[in-house]
Amino acid sequence: MKRGVSSKTAQILCGAGFTLSKLKKASVEDLVEAGITSANAKSILKKIGTPIETSEEKVSQKIIDSKEGVSQKIIDSRLGELHLPPSIIDALQHDLKTIKLTETQLDEILKMTVDAYEKAKVEPCEAVGTVAAQSIGEPGTQMTMRTFHYAGVAEISITLGLPRLIEILDARKVPSTPMMTIRLKDEIKGDRDAVRKLAWEIEATSLLDLGDLSIDLAEMQIIIELNEKTLSQRSITSKDIAQRTRDKIDVDVRLDGLKLIIHPEQPSYRELLQLVEKLRSTALKGIEGIKRIVIRKEDEEYVLYTEGSALRKILHCDGIDPTRVKTNNINEIADVLGIEAARNSVISEAMDTLREQGLEVDVRHIMLAADMMTCGGELKQIGRHGIAGEKASVLSRAAFEVTVNHLLDAAIHGEVDELSGVTENVIVGQPIRLGTGDVELVYRGG
Repeated sequence: MKRGVSSKTAQILCGAGFTLSKLKKASVEDLVEAGITSANAKSILKKIGTPIETSEEKVSQKIIDSKEGVSQKIIDSRLGELHLPPSIIDALQHDLKTIKLTETQLDEILKMTVDAYEKAKVEPCEAVGTVAAQSIGEPGTQMTMRTFHYAGVAEISITLGLPRLIEILDARKVPSTPMMTIRLKDEIKGDRDAVRKLAWEIEATSLLDLGDLSIDLAEMQIIIELNEKTLSQRSITSKDIAQRTRDKIDVDVRLDGLKLIIHPEQPSYRELLQLVEKLRSTALKGIEGIKRIVIRKEDEEYVLYTEGSALRKILHCDGIDPTRVKTNNINEIADVLGIEAARNSVISEAMDTLREQGLEVDVRHIMLAADMMTCGGELKQIGRHGIAGEKASVLSRAAFEVTVNHLLDAAIHGEVDELSGVTENVIVGQPIRLGTGDVELVYRGG
């Protein structure tokens, strides 16, 4: 036998459930209980290199442990044996450091944690989709229809409440009130002048922001009187303005001191009005789409709130901390940062919208909706143009919206419905394939 243990002794040890790793942790008393003599037990432990300690030594050690508390090494080893999510393990590690425990108390806490986790798990065949839909839909009935609310910044209004939740779940290409929150790098975040200068660089500046516009109908021309103070604030000269206007709009521009005189291609009233609209919408400086910026001080740093969103361009600006830039345009996040970032944004935006209304919804329901919206690699709405319209079941699609169209299309293409979902089984009057309805028993008689 290996390690000099007789075959009879090995059989007794195997019968008692001892493995080599268990033997290394065992005491003389443990082996005696298994039916091995005390002398033989000491001999076996000596051969495999296990330190031998008597029951008196163990008792005294336990008394010392109970006074000092369980060591961090023991806690870490016990936590390593648990099959729990990393977030729960981290929380346990953090909390167990702050209290003194005996080994018995530690085992009891870990047992209770595992039991609570197992109880919280979803049971097989649970209708998670239906529960999530109810859990999001019911609080939605209590939400206000207020479209606008001030997000802590009086000058910028954003859509909140039920209209915002609908926007998120409908995966709208552009939200009704796009907005960004921009935090800055450590070098400038506390310097108001530097922050203001950066804001002027980012904010889209049109000709009408730089001066007063008047139309001379007699001469069929537009006259813009530039404001010298505004020019110095935004670090732009009258020559730059004239050149950029020529480049962007391709019209005849004359500069007379601080006056810009612009002639349309054709001397007509209609051309003149169209040119005014072009001048109003063309950005000569800054990022197109960022209509306005509000600076606000929060916890010893200045934060920029923008009306309008242009994530890709903002991330390339100097002085901006790209890890702390946020936009409420989820489609833009998907395009720039990818589908995982869009999934996180759906969860964050939906939870913020519900929380703002004082409604508590478990994040797991929102996570399930976000997973369904993004699992295909692109952002899809929960509706007939997205998830509901892509179901394999004809009856399920027909039950949602535009019933006749779905049934006609299915008939033309000869589609087959497997009746595997909830809706289609309810329609045809069969038991649904959920809970006990999903279990099929077969009796094979003897």
